[in-house]
Amino acid sequence: MKELAQVRDAVVSALQAAGLEALAAFPADRAKRYGGAVAAVAVGAVEGKAMGFCNYLGERYDETAGTVRELYGRQLEGDIAVEIRAERAADCEAGCETASGVLLGGLPEGIRPGELRWEGLAWEKSTGMFLRRGTLRCRAVFVAQAREDGETFLNFILKGVMTD
Repeated sequence: MKELAQVRDAVVSALQAAGLEALAAFPADRAKRYGGAVAAVAVGAVEGKAMGFCNYLGERYDETAGTVRELYGRQLEGDIAVEIRAERAADCEAGCETASGVLLGGLPEGIRPGELRWEGLAWEKSTGMFLRRGTLRCRAVFVAQAREDGETFLNFILKGVMTD
């Protein structure tokens, strides 16, 4: 599902912009390649909901094309899983603090945060690193416009994310 990758990539980009090394979920042993804390991001359980009637939200004037296009929406509710790993406990805690700030107030407008939960700091014997796991319950909103022919519509894009 392309929408899940958009949510994951938006969270990874927001964490990186805040100065925390972040990647899409990866095998735990790769965390040792980084000097400080590193976050692994994945999208967990998700359920989709239609917005409007059959995803139809109304019409929108397209200034570029000078035409009116139909607008559609989709909503996903789910969990974003974040694992912070570091060789030092202090680095792991600092990474957790940075991630908390981003997850609750620094994501694109299309991701609306809900409850954030962190497990306690733990030693991960298999990697020899400290680990802190967190889960953000959130809602992601996607929009799509109909093509000029009105017959088909473009891919759903996470609201608030710029595209090429």
